[in-house]
Amino acid sequence: VQLQASGGGLVQPGGSLRLSCAASGSIFSIPAMAWYRQPPGKQRELVAVISKYDSTNYADSVKGRFTISRDNAKNMVYLQMNGLKAEDTAVYYCNADTTYRGALRDYRGGDFWGQGTQVTVSS
Repeated sequence: VQLQASGGGLVQPGGSLRLSCAASGSIFSIPAMAWYRQPPGKQRELVAVISKYDSTNYADSVKGRFTISRDNAKNMVYLQMNGLKAEDTAVYYCNADTTYRGALRDYRGGDFWGQGTQVTVSS
């Protein structure tokens, strides 16, 4: 499956953005889809993951501010980001694992990655 992320940009602290991830094929049966991010000079980290049953898991740093969702009919995954902070500045990546069978809290990333989309939070 090919993934393409979009929706990044420059936003002021406290603002909102919605990232979109378009898949080249059906995502209906993909067990886990996720968003990762890589802040400047840091390692890539998991932001949020969603199962095909719409169960979700979030990094502690974004709980209550970010929401991951999927639209199987449109083959899309979204990340709604509210209350953005400077520390949310990063390149955000869409990810998918077509064979994952574990718990979402143990998710470590699948083999399919989209290109990144830059999110910059600054006044």
